[in-house]
Amino acid sequence: MPTIRVKEGENPEYALRKFKRSCEKAGILTELRRREFYEKPTAERKRKQAAAVKRHLKKMSRDISARRNVKRRRK
Repeated sequence: MPTIRVKEGENPEYALRKFKRSCEKAGILTELRRREFYEKPTAERKRKQAAAVKRHLKKMSRDISARRNVKRRRK
């Protein structure tokens, strides 16, 4: 759990912003959203596999477009 030390005379809004930022870095909100509802292990594996395929296809499309740009520059 992120903790914030509030200095004497420090603006409470500033301290709240610091706390929110530390929670964001720790990934607490994303973890809460992920655990809000139970997800079957098979559904979780399927979701992770789909995300991996999407990342792979995105990387491949970037590589292909980079190669096309190199070929165009040579002409």
